[in-house]
Amino acid sequence: MRPFVLELDELQNKILEMGGLVETSIHNSIRSLVERDDALMVGIWESEERINKLDIEIDEFATRLLALHQPVARDLRFLTATIKINSDLERMGDLAVNIAQRSISLLGRPQIKPLVDVPHMSRTVESMVRKSLDAFVQRDEALARSVLLSDDEVDDLKNSVYQELLGMLELGRAPAGTAFDLIFIAHNLERVADHATNIAEDVLFLIKGIDVRHHHHDS
Repeated sequence: MRPFVLELDELQNKILEMGGLVETSIHNSIRSLVERDDALMVGIWESEERINKLDIEIDEFATRLLALHQPVARDLRFLTATIKINSDLERMGDLAVNIAQRSISLLGRPQIKPLVDVPHMSRTVESMVRKSLDAFVQRDEALARSVLLSDDEVDDLKNSVYQELLGMLELGRAPAGTAFDLIFIAHNLERVADHATNIAEDVLFLIKGIDVRHHHHDS
């Protein structure tokens, strides 16, 4: 049997691989929309298969380590956090596919406005995903808390996208289908940000042993 610490390292590496796939999928789903290039979509479907496979591998691996080693204290928190982070990353992968599907539908229609807010929102969300995983690896409390703060920025960007597109609809300046596809994309990006926030909260639990869910603004 390999040393427990090496198995924990392997588990962490699987989480990082999954996170990298998720971040790339989100990036390419928005990039394809901005550049109007559906070739970028191919890798998203391939990544989704690998993400789903990793989801099962990580869950089984972490569960086996819990049963075999019956860890306590920080090791127990690490495995608990890993299982929860795995679940959040799998959901992010699903959301990236949702975004890609709406992006494909938009490629066949005229652009109703310059795409500025959605790519800005995507860059912020991608940064949150990357920082939450960096915080996990580095056990960096400050980095995890910076992700929590970015969640408010994403909410504001989503609201801005909603208001602009709904205003265009009311004035008859945008087809309903196109406007709602863009609203759906903004909604899914906001959901990815929520999952990145969950990971940051799990990192804080791992580091400090405290649960900051629902009240991280008071922390």
